[in-house]
Amino acid sequence: MTEIDFHFNAVDKVSHACRLLRKAVVAGGAKVVLVADDAMLDAVDAALWQFSAVDFIGHCRSDSEAHIVARSAVVLAAADATGLPHQQVMVNLGDGVPAGFERFERLIEVVTGDEADRVASRARWRHYAERGYALKRHDLAGGAA
Repeated sequence: MTEIDFHFNAVDKVSHACRLLRKAVVAGGAKVVLVADDAMLDAVDAALWQFSAVDFIGHCRSDSEAHIVARSAVVLAAADATGLPHQQVMVNLGDGVPAGFERFERLIEVVTGDEADRVASRARWRHYAERGYALKRHDLAGGAA
């Protein structure tokens, strides 16, 4: 069953996602799918190119050629990750429950202190809890977000 972690009180979803991706890929060797709306995907894509001079995080969009998607450590997906070959880690920066999350070993939900974001995250929390998933809460307040 998918392990689900909520990272609450992130100051900025994009920078927190970049740090998560670096940790998962560089330190852990994981294959990751990041799900968000198009504007957020554009922001993450741009940030990954500038994030670290030392640790480049190879990434592509989910609509790239199949052989590129298969070889990329990180795939940026607009909504539906069900057809992607990666099954290790999914990072959700969106408002809804990501399609296909149950195929992944781990799902990380990133939530800011914004009230609308918190309300949407509560609905996702209830969705997962009602289906029997064990949920872990990580409060980033006071720490690096």
